[in-house]
Amino acid sequence: MIVQRWVFLLMMLLLVAAKTGAAANPDVKDGCQEKCGDVSVPYPFGIGEQRCAMNENFFLNCSSTGEGHQELWFGENMPARSISLLNGTVTVEIGTSFGCYDQSGQQSEIFNLSITLGSGPFTFSDSRNVFTAVGCDTLALLTNENLTFGAACLSFCTGNVAMSKNNSCSGSGCCQTSIPEGLKYVGITIGSVFEFNPCGFAFLADIDSLDLSDWPLSRTPKLSDTSSVVIEWVAETEKCEEARANASSYACGMNTNCSYSDNGQGYRCSCKAGFEGNPYLKDGCQDIDECKDPEKYPCHGKCRNTIGDYECKCSLGMRGDGKIELHLYYRRNSFPGDYLSIALHNLQKNKKGQEFQRKWGNGLKASKTDGGEMDEIEAVAELAKRCLNSIGVNRPSMKEVSEELAKLKALNQKSWAQQNSEETEHLLGESSQSFLNNESPPMSKSQTVISIEIEKYTDSS
Repeated sequence: MIVQRWVFLLMMLLLVAAKTGAAANPDVKDGCQEKCGDVSVPYPFGIGEQRCAMNENFFLNCSSTGEGHQELWFGENMPARSISLLNGTVTVEIGTSFGCYDQSGQQSEIFNLSITLGSGPFTFSDSRNVFTAVGCDTLALLTNENLTFGAACLSFCTGNVAMSKNNSCSGSGCCQTSIPEGLKYVGITIGSVFEFNPCGFAFLADIDSLDLSDWPLSRTPKLSDTSSVVIEWVAETEKCEEARANASSYACGMNTNCSYSDNGQGYRCSCKAGFEGNPYLKDGCQDIDECKDPEKYPCHGKCRNTIGDYECKCSLGMRGDGKIELHLYYRRNSFPGDYLSIALHNLQKNKKGQEFQRKWGNGLKASKTDGGEMDEIEAVAELAKRCLNSIGVNRPSMKEVSEELAKLKALNQKSWAQQNSEETEHLLGESSQSFLNNESPPMSKSQTVISIEIEKYTDSS
């Protein structure tokens, strides 16, 4: 019997561990490696086993260096630094082209870089990358594989130019130019000569991470010279309508949207509103429980999560859209203080202390549809304003609040009795007159709804 219990406990622990492992790695297929070194490798990319990637285009190599560190490789010789599902990008490191000359003007070193991304779903990003040349009297040329496209960049200078982050790179010691959409191959050639600038460099670079202070004119080439470059990818090189027609190869999972990429190369997937996760896995997009994140998904009433959305129902004594604003209301034969205490309790339950004071303020605006109750509403609003004062000594005690409400309620009941009597006489008079004129008496509203809206309030004192 004891052995059976231990077996049962062991099975339960294994089940919990399996579920925990699945929750911890939501971006990869079951049993697949999530990281290579410090770089996350989300599906459709994969490492280790071919099944972990959507297809061979997305299968990457993760190898160990001599120091035991793991390096993720994109293609044959480009270290991958990050992969973004949201942006559809891979950031990699690539080499630079350079040319060096001796004092007599003879070329001493030259290296012209060329890189191809192949025929797969990858292109050099035209919106994130910029072609850059650094040097004096430096001419750099970028071409595609068939030499049907070329972009040139020419840099001059008559003296030493300080390279810095704020350098405009407009031709003095540095120049830049854009690249076209859909570029899968780059060939970079360079020429340069000047005394204080022995070498010129040309490279493609991510404009967001490029720091020109790393490229002074006195720099000489090293084997470790690289620049960060952004490569865009799509799930498949076809349009959404065509992809959906073939369910077996369609890359988007459940609860997803399909959109055509900005570079015009194919489609990408994203989770629908109200869902989050990996849109390329079958069940990768999971419902967001908005009620657990009130800062991002506000609710000033009772929050209830629904699939793909959430509901925010008003608490007792409140009405309106709880996701946006609050309304305190009461009916004509009810005293406003009764609902005020409920509303203030609900408000302070949702937003407390200084945060409540900062976000919602301490002002109440009263509006009415009948002329008799405005004084009462204003009195209650003023009392509420005092209750919500951020300075503790200026707030009334519970005893003082109770006494004020009791006084207002007594006045309310007296006023209501008097008004009731006047309305009864008025209605009887109207009924008699209508009977004599052989007409039906007009219908009167039995209730008047008065609302008090919680608004932002700034204390000028």
